Amino acid sequence: MVDDCWDYIFLNKPYNAKTMPVQESQLALCRKEFLYWYPVDMRASGKDLLQNHLTYYLFNHVAIWKDQPELWPRSIRANGHLLLNNEKMSKQTGNFLTLSETVGLFSADGMRISLADAGDYVEDANFVYDMADAAVLRLYNLLVWSREMVALREQNILRSGQKLTFADQVFDNEMNSAIQKTFDSYEQTLFKEALKHGFFEYQGYRDKYREHCGGDTEMHVDMVFKWIETQAIILSPICPHVSEQIWQILGKDGFIVCAKWPIIPPADDLITKKAEFMDDTIRDFRLRLKNHMNLKQKKSKDTNPPSEAIIYFAEEYPSWQKEVLGLLNQCYQEGNGELPDNKEISRRLGAIESLKKFMKKTMPFVQLIRENLAIHGESALDIACRFDQKEVLEQNLDYILSALDLESVTITDVRGVVPANVVEMTCPGKPIIMYKEQEPGITITFRNVDPCSGLFDIEIPIINGDTVAIIIRRLKRVSKDLKPKQTVSLWRYLDPLGGDRKLIRSKNSLENNERIPDSAQFKVDIQSGKIYLQNNGNKFYLGNTIVYRSSN
Repeated sequence: MVDDCWDYIFLNKPYNAKTMPVQESQLALCRKEFLYWYPVDMRASGKDLLQNHLTYYLFNHVAIWKDQPELWPRSIRANGHLLLNNEKMSKQTGNFLTLSETVGLFSADGMRISLADAGDYVEDANFVYDMADAAVLRLYNLLVWSREMVALREQNILRSGQKLTFADQVFDNEMNSAIQKTFDSYEQTLFKEALKHGFFEYQGYRDKYREHCGGDTEMHVDMVFKWIETQAIILSPICPHVSEQIWQILGKDGFIVCAKWPIIPPADDLITKKAEFMDDTIRDFRLRLKNHMNLKQKKSKDTNPPSEAIIYFAEEYPSWQKEVLGLLNQCYQEGNGELPDNKEISRRLGAIESLKKFMKKTMPFVQLIRENLAIHGESALDIACRFDQKEVLEQNLDYILSALDLESVTITDVRGVVPANVVEMTCPGKPIIMYKEQEPGITITFRNVDPCSGLFDIEIPIINGDTVAIIIRRLKRVSKDLKPKQTVSLWRYLDPLGGDRKLIRSKNSLENNERIPDSAQFKVDIQSGKIYLQNNGNKFYLGNTIVYRSSN
C-alpha cells in the first residue's frame, strides 16, 4: 500500500495501474468501506485529551479534506474521570475496582446502570456501591413484577375494556412523554438523563398509576403491558440482559436488541396540565389537612381526623385580578418571555384607576403569579382555566377520598353562596378545600358473622342522612382489615331487638338477616337514640347491630 493507493481510498484519486500496485477492484472495496464509516458521527474520549489529541484530530481531518467538510468529524463526546465512592481510584490506597470484579459484585447490568447513573458531561462520574446495590434491587423487582403481571393477565384479573379512566389517560400520556425524552437523551449521549426519564421517572409513573387505581388488579391490562414492553425496550441500551429476560417473560419473538423503538404519539399538553393540576391539588389538600389537624390538637383533645370536606373551585379570576393578569401578559410579551422587576410592575399598576382600591393586594398577587410562572410557564398568565376543573375533580373523587381518608366530599363553584374569604383565596387551577368535623350521630355495632373471616365487631357512628356507600367507606376507614377494593355488603336483622342475641348456623349465617339495598338511607333520631332504615317509602328500625360481609 503506497501513498497513491491511500489517495485513491481517501481522496478519490483516479486509478493509475503504474503507480498503484493493488488491483482497482480491491481498492474500490476499500473506498466503499471508507465511505460507509465516514464521516465519524461521534468520537468519545477523555477530557484530558481536549487540548492536544482531540484538537489535532480535528486539524488532521481539515488538512486532509480541506475542500470536503462533509467528511469532517460531526461531534466529539468528552467525558470525565471515574470516582469510586466519592474518591479518586488508586491502587496505592486500595480504592480500586476492575471491570471483572464489578461484574462479580453487581452483575453486568447492575454495573452498567450504575455507570450510566454516575454522571454525564465532563464532570467526574461517581460510582457508588450503595447506588449499585439499589440498582440491582430495582432490576430484580422489575423482573418479579413483570412475572406477576403476566400471571394476572392469564387469570383475567386485570381490568380490561375500551373505556379508559382519567388515570389511564394520564399514565399513557406520561409514558409517551418519557419515551420521547429518553430518545432525545440517547441521541445526545446523555445516559444519566436517559436513565432518569426512561427508568427512575418511568417507574415513578407506574407507581403513581397503581396508587391512583387502588392496587394492581384495578390497573388496565393494556396500560400495564404497554409499560412493561416499552420499559424493556428503552432500558435495553443500558441493561440488555434484564431487558432480554423481560422480553422472554412477555413471550415476544426474536431478541430485544432487534426490536424497534416504540412508535408513540406526541404527549397531549392538555392531559399534562390536568395531571399537574391533580398532583398540585392533592399536595395542597394534604398540606391543609396537616395544618387543620395541628390547629385542632392545640385547641382540643379531640384528635379524630375530619371525615367530610368541601372543595371550592373558580372558573375565572375576579375582575381586579383579570386586569393585573392582562398587564402581566402584556409585559411578558414585551419582554420576550420575561417579566420586568416588581418596581416597574408596581408603577404601571398604579396608573390603572380601577386598581387603586386594591393596591395592597395587587403586589402579593403579582408575586404569586411570578412564582407560578416559573413552575408552569406561560399558562400561569391565563385568565381562566384551560379545562373543566369540576369534571377533573369528579373523575378523581375516589382518589381524593382515598388519599385524604375522607368519607364524603362536596365540590362547589365559588360563584354560588360561599364565604367571602373562600372566594378571595380561590383562583382558577387552585381549588381550596375546607374540612368539616363529623356531625353528631349514634354509635352501633357492625358485626361480621362469616366463619374464619378474621373480621370482628366494630363500633361505628351513623349520622342522619348517611347512605350505604358512606357507611361502607367509614367501615374501611376504621377497620384496616378491610382492603380498599374489597366488596362490602350490609345486612339488617329481621328481628332488630333480639336478632343479634340468637345463635346462628355456620352453614347459613345470614338466615336471620336481609341485605340492605344500596339505595337505602339511614335516619337517626338523636333524642330517642334510635336508627331507622328508609327505602322505597318503607321504614325499618335497625336496633343496635348491623351485619357486614366482605368479599374479594
